Amino acid sequence: MSASKISCYSLPDLHNTTNDALPNYLTSLKFTQSHSSSNIRLAIGYAAVLISAATFYFDWTLGFEKTKYWTGAAVAVYFALNGAFTWWYLLGDEGLVFEGTREGRKLKLLTHTKPHTPTYFLRAQYTASPSKNSAPPTYQDLKLEIPYTRFFTADGHFVAKPFQQWLASAVPIVGDADPNNVVEEIGRGSDEGAETVKASALEAVMSGMMEQAGGMTDRASGGKRRKKA
Repeated sequence: MSASKISCYSLPDLHNTTNDALPNYLTSLKFTQSHSSSNIRLAIGYAAVLISAATFYFDWTLGFEKTKYWTGAAVAVYFALNGAFTWWYLLGDEGLVFEGTREGRKLKLLTHTKPHTPTYFLRAQYTASPSKNSAPPTYQDLKLEIPYTRFFTADGHFVAKPFQQWLASAVPIVGDADPNNVVEEIGRGSDEGAETVKASALEAVMSGMMEQAGGMTDRASGGKRRKKA
């Protein structure tokens, strides 16, 4: 169980905490994380900032008339870099949480949320099997989802074991690296045989809201009856 706790009412907190647990778990299984996508984004961002700074400096020191053609070219390059950044992010990097390899097999995990939906949405793209005899490797693309109630306690603590069981059971490349956490029932979408969190955060929240609403109704009804008497 995690030492720190989060607000059970906040979907971003639930999502970000779960995302933070993914790289830690996978690197413990000897997956080598790749930061190439992050490095490319940083390189594009820094290049755009340097162009903006250089344009400002030369315009300030030499004047607009002497630098207007260079400024025009710099603006065009700046917009091209921002377009490349947006294209890179939207077409292949949006929601990227982990990208790495293990024993020649690649794994890429992307996640997202939906408004007012207490569910963790995960997309796993991975090498189904390593290439043999110069044959190209085969790839799989899985789209998975799981309620946050499966691995968060009522007081907002993340519990790693049920989350790891689900991931190892649902994504074969992770299960190959961590067979001890593979639970067949989880892979079929059932909770039977899995170590689950008994006190779910969202169930507790909803229960508390219902109790509060019921108490307010009772008090209001009692107050009206007393007033009439």
